[in-house]
Amino acid sequence: MDKPKINVSFTLIAMVIGFMIAIQFQTVKEPVERDTRDVWQLREALLKEKELQSHLLSEIRSNEEKLSAYESKRKQSKEQVLKDTLQELKTEAGLTEIAGPGITLQIEPVIEDLQLGAPVTKVISPELLKRLVNELNMYEAKYIAIDGQRIINTTVIRDINGETKIDGHTIRSLPIEIKVGVSEINSAEKLSNRMKVSKARDEFFTESLRLNVSAPNPTITIPAYDNSIRIKYMEPIKEGGSS
Repeated sequence: MDKPKINVSFTLIAMVIGFMIAIQFQTVKEPVERDTRDVWQLREALLKEKELQSHLLSEIRSNEEKLSAYESKRKQSKEQVLKDTLQELKTEAGLTEIAGPGITLQIEPVIEDLQLGAPVTKVISPELLKRLVNELNMYEAKYIAIDGQRIINTTVIRDINGETKIDGHTIRSLPIEIKVGVSEINSAEKLSNRMKVSKARDEFFTESLRLNVSAPNPTITIPAYDNSIRIKYMEPIKEGGSS
């Protein structure tokens, strides 16, 4: 072999060896970073990932159910859809009887005052009833009936000639019963506990009235609103979309 060829081969071999040494040196100098977390930290991270995955799967299933329900409704006849919509609107407006969980309140005269000969309160002021209704709504009551009269958004409670009236119905004698419906039995239990320590009980007591609160009941019946609903500032839309 010629000397120039030997020199070239030697040079190439030297370059390869030098390159390999350089790579190994770099590897030793900068080792790969390792995960230094302990077993419990890794388990916690894994648990969080699983919870996130479960949450995402739950949302996916919920959306799929909504899409399926929408598709099912879309396939129904227009007449059935209109009937369902009308029924929903009637329920929201208070025009249907409701049966479900809730509590019962009773307003009666304070017996101690009767024994002492104090004058008996025969009339419940509209202000007391309004404050009571507001407090019940604040505690997430969904349906209310006072003395058999369903309370809706347009209900008027007022004094007319010394008599307390609810949409024209006169509260004539005590005791009177108030039925309150909620969405579920747990809510009924919470409502019962709150009303037992409510401000309303003190306000009634100062007027020689006692507000009794029942235990939660899985099924109470709230009557439908049976008066005419007056709608102001609304007109039917003429065909073509303009009035």
